[in-house]
Amino acid sequence: MAKSQQTFNKSEKEKKRLKKREEKRKKMLARKEEAKENGKTGIPMAYVDFNGNLVDTPPDPSMKVEIEAEDIVLGIPKKVEGEEEEFDPVRNGKVSFFDTSKGFGFIIDSDNQEKYFCHVSGLIDEIAENDKVSYELEKGMKGMNAVRVKKI
Repeated sequence: MAKSQQTFNKSEKEKKRLKKREEKRKKMLARKEEAKENGKTGIPMAYVDFNGNLVDTPPDPSMKVEIEAEDIVLGIPKKVEGEEEEFDPVRNGKVSFFDTSKGFGFIIDSDNQEKYFCHVSGLIDEIAENDKVSYELEKGMKGMNAVRVKKI
């Protein structure tokens, strides 16, 4: 006599699946009955007002603004020659710390009081603490580094 292919585990999984389907059907019917009682006819509408916020009332047509497709700029807007501001790469600051034995230090910018790392390989003149210096900034591994450092 052959053994049944239906194992206990399979039959339990089938019972759970059928039970879940029946619960889902009951929930759906309950939602339909509640909608009939309350007079709701589906999903409520959401509108976007002129500020870009979601609201439940339709927007006021008098607040509508016409925008031409040519006025929309995707990306960076083109620069006009008169608007360009010249960037001076040379900055001034004061040496707050410099260790000659280790070959590094820090410079405080005179404009924004930011500290920048300075390595001996980026020096033009020898510097010491409290020296006024001019330098340029360059992106390093851990942030901005002062390079081409000269004493003033």
